[in-house]
Amino acid sequence: MYSFEPSDEQRLLIETARRYALDELRKVAHEAEESKEFPLPVINKGWELGILHASIPEAYGGFGERSALSGALAAEEFAYGDLAGALAIGTPSLFAFPILLAGSEQQKQQYLPAVITGEWKPYTAALIEPAFDFDPNDLKTVAQADGGDYVITGEKTFVPFAAQAEEMLVFAKLGDQTKGFILPKGAPGLTVGAEREKWMGLNALPFYTVKLEQVRVPQANLLPGDFAPILDASRVAVAAMAVGVARAAFEYSRDYAKEREVFGVKVAQKQAIAFMLAEMATEIEAIRLLVWEAAWAIDNQKEDAGQTAYLALTGAIDMAMMVTDRAVQILGGHGYIRDHPVELWMRNGRGFAMFTGLAMV
Repeated sequence: MYSFEPSDEQRLLIETARRYALDELRKVAHEAEESKEFPLPVINKGWELGILHASIPEAYGGFGERSALSGALAAEEFAYGDLAGALAIGTPSLFAFPILLAGSEQQKQQYLPAVITGEWKPYTAALIEPAFDFDPNDLKTVAQADGGDYVITGEKTFVPFAAQAEEMLVFAKLGDQTKGFILPKGAPGLTVGAEREKWMGLNALPFYTVKLEQVRVPQANLLPGDFAPILDASRVAVAAMAVGVARAAFEYSRDYAKEREVFGVKVAQKQAIAFMLAEMATEIEAIRLLVWEAAWAIDNQKEDAGQTAYLALTGAIDMAMMVTDRAVQILGGHGYIRDHPVELWMRNGRGFAMFTGLAMV
């Protein structure tokens, strides 16, 4: 049975990540959303905390071993500060973790040191597709064997930093399996959208569409391992970030309700509001424990790790929307204006249903 008590190392990780989230991410979140640009110095400060580095073995340039649970703890705290900032810092993980989990020894030796050496660099990955019935296990983007190469055709959306990325990991259907392929920048047939995509939230991050028209990839660029561990890593990461966003919205609305008076009575003393806050707190804690269980199952290679990760994400999707929506309600008219961050948390909270592939632990 796993313990509910974090280790000394994990406790230090939580404290460090939370301090950075409040002192750096939360302070620039509003301006970054309005200006549609997240400050690179703030991203670099988060990168320097070494969350990804601590998940990469020394043989590949890192200084630790992967722990999905520790990664989930850090992801929650970063998202507690700001979701866009958390996703920006973690974008290189979208390229590195699939190689670590499913790459060949040669691929790990070749690519992982380059990702984690020096300052943050926009390595990225493309999984999500512009289809109503998008299923990561049944992609519309297809790879076909052609001689000693693979030819990939399809379209991707929600690809962070695609225009700046030196290399990109693209997922495609090969036979009846989802596989990852490493694509260098400027590969013939690879086209990144000329303009950034416009979304309801996460406006501080540059997302692009990516089209693949008969893109030829050498066999050496195929990740030979299974896709399932990659998908599990993303589901747990996204669920952990949903908990972080929900926590931020809950705490802000709770504190507002304690201070705000209406007709001489604190808002928090209204029974309807008190019940709402209690339910919000309960749901956050329930999903948080499920996320921890899923991460623990991954770290201990449990057979039901994939199922638990899926349950954690589906629960987190509903929880984040409920909590952030109620946070806006609790603030009343103030919840709808941009002077308060709850409207941003609600807009971001709505998106968790489509964020699989944007984070990994």
